[in-house]
Amino acid sequence: MIETYKIEICYDGTDYHGWQRQPKKKTIQGRLERALAKIAKKNIPVLGAGRTDAGVHALAQVASFKADLTLTEEELLRAVNSLLPRDIRIISLQKVDKDFHARRMARSKIYQYRILNAKSISPFLLRYALHWPYQLDLEGMKSASAKFIREADFTPFSSNRLLHPVRNVSRSEVQKKGEEIIYTVEANGFLRYMVRTMVGTLLEIGRGRRSPDIIDDLFKGGKRTLDSPTAEPQGLCMIKVYY
Repeated sequence: MIETYKIEICYDGTDYHGWQRQPKKKTIQGRLERALAKIAKKNIPVLGAGRTDAGVHALAQVASFKADLTLTEEELLRAVNSLLPRDIRIISLQKVDKDFHARRMARSKIYQYRILNAKSISPFLLRYALHWPYQLDLEGMKSASAKFIREADFTPFSSNRLLHPVRNVSRSEVQKKGEEIIYTVEANGFLRYMVRTMVGTLLEIGRGRRSPDIIDDLFKGGKRTLDSPTAEPQGLCMIKVYY
């Protein structure tokens, strides 16, 4: 009998060309589908809750697939993990209602971006945080981050080519923890490069090149400009998907 499975995946995206499968390129989706194909002896499409960019990580990405398998949930989890590279791990696997869809049914997603604001960075953090050795205006960044909380067309903060670019951001905050500046954002969905562009804009404000009011101006302008650069990918991680 064909069952629907929901999985949570944790991965280091450094060495991958993002989530989405691409011909002749190493992707998270591609590796998962290759592992499942070996078990099922047929192609099993895997649907992700979101398409993380090249170099972006996930603490708890969610995906779903349909398959007719005799293995128990625990046996299947172990089997798939045994076929995956060490930088991709399934952390939970369960059968769910047949209509479950990882992307369409997601209510919101949380991403975090880590900035190490210090003179030097440990080699053990290089893959997971942006090193920024220069002074930043933390209060300005905090003030600006709150301006992202709205339902609006986020095209000015993405390389969007979609017909429906409106997203509802319900949480957007900057926090300081030791030498790290952590930006957390939650929304019902994200456009391509959206979070990294929001971070890039916050860094411009933190550097004193722009005032927090530039956020409102960019929304009014309705298009991407040089005032919203894209931050590097390694600091970004998908933290949670809510259903």
